[in-house]
Amino acid sequence: MSSKLVLLAASGLALEAAQAARAAGREVLGCLDDDRYLWGTALRGWLPVLPGGINALGALRAEHEVEQVVCAGRGQVRRAIVQRLAAAGVQDGYASVVHPSVAVPPSCDVGGGSILLAGCVLTAQVTVGAHVVCMPNVVLTHDDAIDDYATLCAGVVLGGSVQVGEAAYVGMGASVRENRVVGAGSTLGMGSVLVRDLPAGQTWAGVPARLMEV
Repeated sequence: MSSKLVLLAASGLALEAAQAARAAGREVLGCLDDDRYLWGTALRGWLPVLPGGINALGALRAEHEVEQVVCAGRGQVRRAIVQRLAAAGVQDGYASVVHPSVAVPPSCDVGGGSILLAGCVLTAQVTVGAHVVCMPNVVLTHDDAIDDYATLCAGVVLGGSVQVGEAAYVGMGASVRENRVVGAGSTLGMGSVLVRDLPAGQTWAGVPARLMEV
């Protein structure tokens, strides 16, 4: 009997992950969230929010055979939740959620806790780290490497041998030229075209993408 899935953070991403998981035949137990006003309710009327907040995961793991996925939209928040759970003794049990429309070739790898929604494409030698989110129709071509906690929004297209750093955020419909680097903790705005390396921690946007002045 396969384990049930618990989604951490009651969010729009949790709704999407739940639908993808169910399409793949996984049973979703519900969400855990620190907002006590959500406890005992159901997101959109169908996804239960379980009582006790994120700290209740340990008790759930003791009572049920469960795996968990962090569903906060931003990579920095996902990382903070994972670190918080690790400090509480939860260091394993992170499941990947891959919509059944997504083929993961044998030469590719998807890390624990990552979410790949409908229509994503992985071609060859693609490495997706842990707790990565790929929204619908993301295209990852040969030798791309996506580091932990990165977020690729809907319609992102990466050329070959692109490196996306830890907790980077690539906005909807953005494109990245082959052999480029999207630095750790950086943001590439939606619809942008990146033809140069994006340094860590910076926000770029435009066609071609350039540093956004604050």
